[in-house]
Amino acid sequence: MKILYIFPHPDDESFGPAPAMSAQLSQGHDVHLLTLTKGEATKQRFRLGVDKEEMGRLRHEEMKCVERTLGLTGMTVLDLPDGELKHLDPLIIENEIEREIVSIEPDVIVTYAVHGVSGFHDHLVSHAVVKNLFCRMKRRGDEFPKRLAFFTRMGETYTDGKFRLSASSDSEIAYVENCSEKDMVAFHDALDCYETYQQVIADSHVKDLTSNKVPFEIFGESFERPLESMFDQLP
Repeated sequence: MKILYIFPHPDDESFGPAPAMSAQLSQGHDVHLLTLTKGEATKQRFRLGVDKEEMGRLRHEEMKCVERTLGLTGMTVLDLPDGELKHLDPLIIENEIEREIVSIEPDVIVTYAVHGVSGFHDHLVSHAVVKNLFCRMKRRGDEFPKRLAFFTRMGETYTDGKFRLSASSDSEIAYVENCSEKDMVAFHDALDCYETYQQVIADSHVKDLTSNKVPFEIFGESFERPLESMFDQLP
């Protein structure tokens, strides 16, 4: 089976579902990643004393490290404007994503849940755009993708005054990927690829907050029993 993760920024995959991605690869599935921007607008560029172009180049190189570390089947990094997705015609973003879907023909696509976990605008736009595109392709009768899943968190909303991470309710979560110790090591190693973000990684406590149970919502489907895998009970 094929799965395509769609996120707006470098590090979204590693701050998020990297353990699940590692687990799904170990299960023999093809796992692809599409990142919409190079993350060039990050404030870390001021600390490093580089312009947006150089910051984007650095972060793209870090993503190549993640691709190797996780052993991704494929990775595409677009060059849409970081932090500015809300100002774009949504069709521009949809068309870019649709090209990747048509090329890969994934059984499942994954993006952020409606709250975007962190609430950052690019995350919210990604949710809306991917959901609209999925619905449009389903109405058109396209064979792929067959399912849309949303990466989320479970438990209580986390906040420490600097970071706020939203969670989904238990009733909204349709599947939980149980990850091995090997998957958790891969997740930590993927985060370590982001050398320009090590202070943010440390401040966020993401390595401590991320458990080996990675939850997902499933859009537009209902189930009589819990899903046994991301591909269980595909429509």
